[in-house]
Amino acid sequence: MSDSPSTAAVQSRWRLRVLLAVGAVVIAADQFTKWWAVRALSDGPNDVVWTLRFRLIGNTGAAFSKVEGLGPVLGIIITVVVVAMFVFRDRIQVGPQFVAYSAIFGGAIGNLIDRLFRGDGWWRGAVVDFIDFQWYPVFNVADIAVVCGGIALLVMSWWAGRPLHETDPDTAT
Repeated sequence: MSDSPSTAAVQSRWRLRVLLAVGAVVIAADQFTKWWAVRALSDGPNDVVWTLRFRLIGNTGAAFSKVEGLGPVLGIIITVVVVAMFVFRDRIQVGPQFVAYSAIFGGAIGNLIDRLFRGDGWWRGAVVDFIDFQWYPVFNVADIAVVCGGIALLVMSWWAGRPLHETDPDTAT
């Protein structure tokens, strides 16, 4: 019997490391930028370029400020999703797909931290949003990670089902 770990065990450890590393980077970037926004934007918005401005808002609802005031319910749902993502991480393919999955994981935790600790009580916090194009809902770094990770997973899933090149069955030899 060999003392070397199985491929499944190696991949499982790789997934855990990537999930924690990518998640930690996203969480750190998200929380740092929110910390900056709370301090720098308390006096009002800052115009940056074109329609981009930084404007501090607190979102107690879901994406695009929908279902305002349901923060505690959303917090519990997000907690369940984060725990499920951690528990079922070994079902996601090793590779770029898992990096995208890990970005979603980190983004979800970044916004969950706000719901837990930025408010008048446990689960009563508002997510700090501050990136405002004025023609799109205001968002933050965690939102970017969730959306970009989700788009990347969709594209990679679609691409995985496509051949590298199309062949004409009439001319194939």
